[in-house]
Amino acid sequence: MIIDTHTHFYDPTRPQGCPWPGSDNELLYRTVLPHHCNELAGPEGVTGTVVVEASAWLDDNQWILDLAAEDPFIVGLVGHIDPNRPEFGAELARFANHELFCGIRCGGSYLDNLEEGSFLADMKLLADNDLELDLIFNYQQFDGAFKLAEKIPELRIVINHIAHVPINGAAPDPIWVEQINKAGQYPQIYMKVSALMEQSALQPAPAELDYYRPTLDAMWNAFGEDRLVYGSNWPVSDRSGKYARGINIVKAYFGEKGEEATEKYFWKNAKAAYKWVSR
Repeated sequence: MIIDTHTHFYDPTRPQGCPWPGSDNELLYRTVLPHHCNELAGPEGVTGTVVVEASAWLDDNQWILDLAAEDPFIVGLVGHIDPNRPEFGAELARFANHELFCGIRCGGSYLDNLEEGSFLADMKLLADNDLELDLIFNYQQFDGAFKLAEKIPELRIVINHIAHVPINGAAPDPIWVEQINKAGQYPQIYMKVSALMEQSALQPAPAELDYYRPTLDAMWNAFGEDRLVYGSNWPVSDRSGKYARGINIVKAYFGEKGEEATEKYFWKNAKAAYKWVSR
């Protein structure tokens, strides 16, 4: 079993269109739906996906859930609901009880001042609903994530896209290594090994495992086998290489760690972080 915890679906041909990607994006501006992903991911052993928000429109949370009602390939949704607003609680209540709604994603700007407005109260509400928080930020912003984890220890946090560390085949930035080692000390923080190819300094991204090994080793050393999670970042990953190339890199790496570590990486850790639903 493999659960891909980072895909994006959207349809520019809807009457309302979509807020992202823009029509000037020749690669990504196309209809991207679950069956398109399954055509690529299914042959690689992927059995389901947790969709991550690609739209700031509140109603598009429901649009994804409606897609899921028609396609069991979707096993969860990380939605988009902006915190730090009076409307947050009511908007969260609209989706929180849906079995496929796993949590929300926020950008790093919220970490710059945790005490501002209602952010902490909103994150507490997220945790009280047994929902998780995906965070997408640069690794210079880890301190805010640590403070959030300390203030709300019951909140599960999933770092997206390996915190955007550049990959060049050599040892990764020691600042990033120091920060992820700190992150590994918080049992509720998970690292999503997504956008691996997109972080490559060489494009199209190399297919050889050894090019990524120093970065993967650093994450393994920091988080161990229980808190690393698979995600492709498809279709954005198409910028760097085919779906099969991306998953084969991590299949090779975790295959070296043994069957149990492979199962944890590809679905068990995601179950703990997201509480996705078997369908």
